[in-house]
Amino acid sequence: MCADLVKTICPFCGVGCGMCLKINEQGQLLSVEPQQNHPISQGKLCEKGWSTPYAINTNERITQPLKRINKNFYPISWQEALTTIACELTSIIDESGSQTVGIISSARASNEDNYAAQKFARAVLKTNNIDHCARICHSPTVAGLKQSLGSGAMTNSAKDIFDTDLILVFGADPTENHSILGGHIMQAHAQGTELIVVDPRVTRLAKLTSMHLQLKLGSNIALINALLHVIIKEQWFDKNFISSRTQGFEQLALHVKDITPESVESITGVSAELIRTTAKAYSQAKRAMIFYGMGITQYVSGTNNVISLANLALSCGHIGKVGTGVNPLRGQNNVQGACDMGCLPNVFPGYQAVAELESQEKFSNAWGAKIAQQPGLTSLGMTKAAQSGHFHALLLFGEDPVVTDPDQNHVKSSLKNLDLLVVAELTMTETAKLADIILPAASFAEKDGTFTNCERRVQKVNQALAPLGEAKGDWQWLQALAKQMGSQLLNWQNSEEVFNEMASLTPDYQAMTYQKISDNSGLQWPCTFDAPEGTSILHQQSFPIGRARFIRVNHVDIDEPIDDLFPLLLTTNRLHFHYGCGSMTRKSPLLERETPPGLLFINPIDAHALDITHQAPVSIKSRRGYVETRAMLSDDVPVGLVAMPYHFKEAPSNQLTNTAQDPVTKMPELKACAVAVTPLAKGQPPKTIQQLQGEQ
Repeated sequence: MCADLVKTICPFCGVGCGMCLKINEQGQLLSVEPQQNHPISQGKLCEKGWSTPYAINTNERITQPLKRINKNFYPISWQEALTTIACELTSIIDESGSQTVGIISSARASNEDNYAAQKFARAVLKTNNIDHCARICHSPTVAGLKQSLGSGAMTNSAKDIFDTDLILVFGADPTENHSILGGHIMQAHAQGTELIVVDPRVTRLAKLTSMHLQLKLGSNIALINALLHVIIKEQWFDKNFISSRTQGFEQLALHVKDITPESVESITGVSAELIRTTAKAYSQAKRAMIFYGMGITQYVSGTNNVISLANLALSCGHIGKVGTGVNPLRGQNNVQGACDMGCLPNVFPGYQAVAELESQEKFSNAWGAKIAQQPGLTSLGMTKAAQSGHFHALLLFGEDPVVTDPDQNHVKSSLKNLDLLVVAELTMTETAKLADIILPAASFAEKDGTFTNCERRVQKVNQALAPLGEAKGDWQWLQALAKQMGSQLLNWQNSEEVFNEMASLTPDYQAMTYQKISDNSGLQWPCTFDAPEGTSILHQQSFPIGRARFIRVNHVDIDEPIDDLFPLLLTTNRLHFHYGCGSMTRKSPLLERETPPGLLFINPIDAHALDITHQAPVSIKSRRGYVETRAMLSDDVPVGLVAMPYHFKEAPSNQLTNTAQDPVTKMPELKACAVAVTPLAKGQPPKTIQQLQGEQ
């Protein structure tokens, strides 16, 4: 039997591994294989990547439009779906205005899909109410690094892991979340690269190093300011770099003058001696890289946490060179691209500000249409407005906010309060169950396009399969809906035309074409006419803002400390075998068998005090919700802290999490809230959230 191998990119995390889809003569997906010479994955895939066929071939795929009638869904034609949606949207806009409708696009979808979504919102619906899940993962990265460095993205490349002397992993667990990069870090460390891990939990990487700073939740800034205090006091900073390429260092030095390691021991839980050792190691390394994740961003202090990491790198000149930089690990396969495409309420594609008249005129002229000018709502802002009755219609694709957003009860009640909820999806997610109209989405294997990974590498995704049933790519159904509403503004013939339009309007993508992307195994932006082969390292000679800025930031306590009623702190985490809301990975029996449906990691000392045994059923309660699951006793979490993954719809951690927000980005504090844990009766299995809420 002959089979074709179609090159494409893994649809899971932000690493962007190269894979091949093996297709038989009948056009069926047989298996996946790694691309042997891929610049990042180097012939490897993680367990999630190897299990990709299960997410595509599942018999649970939605294959035609569905309409809710009472509590049930019934098949309808595409024409009826488009007519219904268009009529509802037009009626709502005529009656209540464009500010009462919006779109949540997807970090899983292609750049082309996301570009179409924000154009549809701004030019057809006339609203800047466009957002996606970066709001609750890396919006502080965009805001913080933009202020400090002028660009909100990973400064270096994955290959630099093998060209550095020290790796500082801060609030991230790449062996779980970004497995191929995590493996590269382990390999580099085994070959002699120094490794420092800062994390409240004892992660796999933390077990490999003697330099694990097991800080308390939310004490990132206090710790970093103390590191800066030591570096400055001991004169370990890079004087030449600071004087030639930065501003504000003197003010920062004065700011941290009294923030000694001893003064933050009680705040951080890290010894003064270990803080001093870390400061010396990082500052005196010839080349040092910082990698960070949502243990930095998902706090009310998220933006300032990112700024403090930039302060640390700038103080030592660890930026603009091979093996250095500030490197956020983006969670989903195209979260970087969705941000680049302008799927945020405050920026057009390429981070061109919505509020600036020049940007408004540029896009209005390019699109040949009047566009929205009023500031848009974030995803959480839309949810809040729907709850209060001031927001009426939402189009959503490739996201499952009922599972992934904080305070699940609030999200569900808000979505139920909408006059129109349209969800485009592969399978029946918890959010899709609330929709008025469900549209069948094409998977990544069923369409052409591009993804942009965490190192800014734009890579080609090639169609290997015919769309299942009546499924459509997201830009295609958005185009059809625009035409149904009387607009020809999304009038493209194929995904390459969408990309070319986007690239012409996005400075960092301006020299990219599909052919160049394929020929070069991806191109890293900025890829401009001055840098036509792309850019592997940012800020080598200058910063977009001229001089990088040292910005003074202060420690802020977490929003919800423990008390007598809720005596334990809960944090969220991800697991090696699952991804996001689980809608794709949990279709794989190979991955599903590795982990029970729902877990609570708890220290044995806390478990003993509560009379909880290993794998015993427990309840977890916060001020917002209640779930039941099984306890996993583990020394990997410290006394007083419990951890819970959010992959499981049966026991969603976001029943419990806090909606308190970072004032700059509206990032909710998903990493910290107070809970009470109680053992259930022995032999009593934990109830799913669906059972607890009486759902069928």
